[in-house]
Amino acid sequence: MSEPRSAPVTVPKVRAAKVRDGHPPLVMVTAYDAPGARIADAGGVDMILVGDSVANVVLGYEDTLQVTIEDMAHHVAAVARARPGALIVGDLPWMSYHVDTADTVRNAALLIRAGAQCVKLEGGAVRAPMVEALVKAEIPVMGHIGLTPQSVNAFGGFRVQAKDDESARLLVEGAQILVDSGIFAIVVEAVPEKVGAAVTEALEVPTIGIGAGPHCDGQVLVLHDLLGITPKTAKFVRRYAEMADAATAAVAAYAADVRSGAFPADSEVYH
Repeated sequence: MSEPRSAPVTVPKVRAAKVRDGHPPLVMVTAYDAPGARIADAGGVDMILVGDSVANVVLGYEDTLQVTIEDMAHHVAAVARARPGALIVGDLPWMSYHVDTADTVRNAALLIRAGAQCVKLEGGAVRAPMVEALVKAEIPVMGHIGLTPQSVNAFGGFRVQAKDDESARLLVEGAQILVDSGIFAIVVEAVPEKVGAAVTEALEVPTIGIGAGPHCDGQVLVLHDLLGITPKTAKFVRRYAEMADAATAAVAAYAADVRSGAFPADSEVYH
């Protein structure tokens, strides 16, 4: 599915994309606005995740707990206006799916109306009732296990998860419960390579790894991280460009030209 596509990516296409069945690995990028969506889509990604990481990547917060469902709908709509062929995944933010199923469905519907084609939520077996309610409302759901950033306070920080046999077993069991509840794919974040492989082998739906090793059915990175816009990144991030340095140099050159009188030139003036 990472090859040039002739038709938009859909939930059923993603659900069927297990590597062991002969499908190429899925490619997902996290982006938050129309320019980012256009770049990601032109680059050939399968999915664009409008992540609650907009909180710390774009809005300057320390964690993801500060954004609301209204914030997420705003950014989903911006991505959707770019009309990407990639599947748009809307992230349900903290406390938008934690209270009851009715609230969960209403909040997910806001993201669907904004332009998402599915939603993502964090957590293991405890989220099964929410997944079932969303699926019953015909809203496709992607899961997210391992390091779940909305649980940063419970975890005591951003730490690698499932580092022992028992916690790894519980992780796989929780993932299977989510599959039984109806998820079509699942993000696996910041777990040892063997755990990422075990989850991928156990499940009938694709796993999307981020810091979960090479054996998942796909990978996801934040656009700003892979482009080198963010000032610091996690161990699992590969930077494919250093755009912050290039952008700073461009602004500095512009400032120098303005101060020297070199900008605007005659060709840049209306006569």
